[in-house]
Amino acid sequence: MPDAIQYRLEDEVAVLDFDDGKANALTPAALTSLTEGLVRAKDEASAVVIAGRPGRFCAGFDLKIMGSGAEAAVALVTTGCNALLNLYEHPQPVVAACTGHAMAGGAVLLLCSDHRVGAEGDFSIGLNEVKIGMPVPIFVSELARERLSTTARNPAILMSRVYSPAAAAACGFLDELTSPESVVPQAIARAQQLAEGLDAAAFASTKKSLRDPLIQHVRGTLDDDMKRVVRDGTMF
Repeated sequence: MPDAIQYRLEDEVAVLDFDDGKANALTPAALTSLTEGLVRAKDEASAVVIAGRPGRFCAGFDLKIMGSGAEAAVALVTTGCNALLNLYEHPQPVVAACTGHAMAGGAVLLLCSDHRVGAEGDFSIGLNEVKIGMPVPIFVSELARERLSTTARNPAILMSRVYSPAAAAACGFLDELTSPESVVPQAIARAQQLAEGLDAAAFASTKKSLRDPLIQHVRGTLDDDMKRVVRDGTMF
């Protein structure tokens, strides 16, 4: 079975195509492929695009694993947190091509990307953890606090509000919208523009300086926070 996330290089942009044929869930294998793709991009590319398939960007952590018990859930979320933080601190420009629905961990993928191009249409974007019985992990709430507008933070994090693409762009999950067929090409074009228009070393240094406090806080509290999530959650 091919990997859910496939790597390809297009005009010095590493494109990570996410398509598992189903919900585009974040499984251990998908997270490994994401991490490996980012490592490979450092050697071969100048920017990164993460793209879903038409109608589906990412449904978040695999619910079959999440519902199979606390131990399996904690292992997956911990692995996912580290992979997503690697994405958040990746030294090259990262552009998300949000091709459709992006829920829970899929919305976190958007929060971790530097620029987000979204597809117009009847799609849902949001952090629905509280609604399904999972206390929001610190790494999710801190990323949302960092990237979302002030007025959106409370409803998005605490009340599991789900947004249309237009509303998601207004509150900070997305940066721009385009037609579904244009999402991936436009994301690649944006990645190329960022790579060509910014000094690579200055970008990497500034990104690290800007984001390192959040990353260090999250990694330093991760183990204790996972205990809280298990203790107070009802989905496990």
